[in-house]
Amino acid sequence: MNSSNKALYPLIGSLLVVAGIFLGIFLGNGKSYNTSSAIEGKYEQKLADIIQVLDREYVDTIDKKILFEKTIADLLHGLDPHSNYIAAEDLAAMSESIQGKFGGVGIRFTIYDDTLSVVNVIGQSPAFRAGIQKFDQIINVDGEDIANVGLSNEHVRELLKGEEGTPVTITILRKGEKLEKKVIRGAVPIESISASYMLTDEIGYIRLGQFSMQSANEFYEAAIDLKRQGLRKLVFDLRYNGGGVLGSAVSILDAILEKGTPIVSTKGKNSPERVLYSESQPFLGHVDMAVLINSSSASASEIVAGAIQDNDRGIVIGRRSFGKGLVQQDIQLKDGSNLRLTVSRYYTPTGRSIQKPYNEDYEHYMMDELNRYENGELYELDSSLLVDSLKYTTPKGKVVYGGGGIMPDIFVPLDTSGSSTYYRRLQYANVFNEYSYQFARFHDMSKYRNVQAFDREFKVTEKVLSDFRKYAESKHDITFNEKEYQQSLERIRTSIKAEIARQRWLELGAYYIFNKTDNEINVAIKALQ
Repeated sequence: MNSSNKALYPLIGSLLVVAGIFLGIFLGNGKSYNTSSAIEGKYEQKLADIIQVLDREYVDTIDKKILFEKTIADLLHGLDPHSNYIAAEDLAAMSESIQGKFGGVGIRFTIYDDTLSVVNVIGQSPAFRAGIQKFDQIINVDGEDIANVGLSNEHVRELLKGEEGTPVTITILRKGEKLEKKVIRGAVPIESISASYMLTDEIGYIRLGQFSMQSANEFYEAAIDLKRQGLRKLVFDLRYNGGGVLGSAVSILDAILEKGTPIVSTKGKNSPERVLYSESQPFLGHVDMAVLINSSSASASEIVAGAIQDNDRGIVIGRRSFGKGLVQQDIQLKDGSNLRLTVSRYYTPTGRSIQKPYNEDYEHYMMDELNRYENGELYELDSSLLVDSLKYTTPKGKVVYGGGGIMPDIFVPLDTSGSSTYYRRLQYANVFNEYSYQFARFHDMSKYRNVQAFDREFKVTEKVLSDFRKYAESKHDITFNEKEYQQSLERIRTSIKAEIARQRWLELGAYYIFNKTDNEINVAIKALQ
């Protein structure tokens, strides 16, 4: 649709507000919210008439479906930033992250030299059972040649994902030989725990990327494994975790908080107050806790951090979290689309509202992280947020603050040391990932027994750096800049090493290397010690 059509949205939005377009829509559970059928028909007809006139008379071609759905979304965002309309075709992708699985073949891939290359094959996955191996190059899928055609990640997913039990024929190139593999798609897990290992002899580390329906089980398995290795203290990393399934967050807190401890409460105009409590004796009850958050930690992440902070169960480290404290209820509509409607608010055990203010438009709200960057909040504690009217006290007398998001107990500024335009160009062009794939493909990584041995023994030599610079220039036209290179040299070394480790040990390998120089983790280790 032409961009000039954006001017139509406020007009249609106003009509929808007046009409109360959702009144009378029959929901998937058989309920309806009818008032007067005469009023309902009057406004629905007016909306239909206007869209028909626009379709017939407007200066540019319009897509009525896109216009209508965009207007609904704008209407809901006028109420609050998290009520939303989800079209039927978009629901499947959203449910994958919640379910923690999707239908597919079970490979991780990269597009190297415009060819789809297998980085990893998930054990016991459909691809594994079909005999697909790491470093295979996929050149054809169901009769479609995909090598040297300007392939995109999105198109790869369209080709390989699908309903469980459906077949897909894949042609691979392995050491110059073409092989055809028939793969029956199956359930592929989306792991929410990216890394779990011991930082020191007694301090463990778990990084959780999202809260899916499988997250609590993954957390328990990781924690049990760390306990076998001597876990006495835990760094729980929730940075960049945008939330997800509340039940998984509550189940994880069951392992940490004493039975009967308040976790979170919800309350809304049409929703009576409900308080959730921990229900089990915690098997991590003796473990000292540090929780890492930043401005991208939201929703369920904030519930976990707030419950641990308000119950004096551990320390929260990092920067103020996002501030999403609104509870949505999913209501399915007749056509399979979804109305995600805010019905209540989250409150921490001391009574703090997690939700940050919503006084501006939707775009301004969603740009809050950039605003924090520009106003300096990511680099030093913003004392203007610590006002008496937002002060709360924990059972042991610690002062905590409301006002939107979780304020950390220990503030750690954003680390920008060693950054440069040259380094950022390398990042955005995906050079580190591509180079590391090429390196792992032609070097024997099996000689390193584990990531710890790799960290001790592997060095990013001057030859590796030289090859990397040449690769960046020849493949991505990134001109070498001596001054900025020297400024970012240690970051470049670390990134190369971490990405090579990722090729062998996936996310565990990358985080193990990156975390060595991570300021928040080093602060957490010091605080726990």
